[in-house]
Amino acid sequence: MINKHKNESEEERRKQQEKQEKEIEENRQFEKEVADAYNFTLAGVEQREGRDTYVIDGTPRPGFQPHVKDANLLPKFKFRAWIDKDELQWSKLDIEAIDTVSFGLFLARIHKGTRIVIEQTRVNDEAWLPKHVAVRFDARIALFKEIAANLDFNYRDYKKFRTGIKILPGATMPSQP
Repeated sequence: MINKHKNESEEERRKQQEKQEKEIEENRQFEKEVADAYNFTLAGVEQREGRDTYVIDGTPRPGFQPHVKDANLLPKFKFRAWIDKDELQWSKLDIEAIDTVSFGLFLARIHKGTRIVIEQTRVNDEAWLPKHVAVRFDARIALFKEIAANLDFNYRDYKKFRTGIKILPGATMPSQP
């Protein structure tokens, strides 16, 4: 990766920077659409892993008109989010398709009832990292193939490690073959 960027011209770096800035702006615009696409309701306060969380339900807002790419998918999902009160970071998302979602004309369809649950945990009081992902889906691919699956992924045993480097005066780098 470093070698790839080492040989980039100033023009290539500028184009890469512009591409990254465009992606960041597109993500901001999509986040604004999420705020416009849903009615939010405080469903309560719950403890998750010893931390207080706000429980917020998001239901599609009737009459929502999308303005950015992919925002037309938002009204096809409802969700519940658990937001850590101290850090305002989501610790769990439960997302459910409430209508059929199509990708491409005949490429793929995800059926109503498809559900994704994603949980994060606070590790070493430093970072939020994945804890659990459960996906239950029913889909049709290219009009011919029906697929139904339950997937379950658990993440655990995170270890903190340190690495160090020591620069010695007069040391030289070995040449690479």
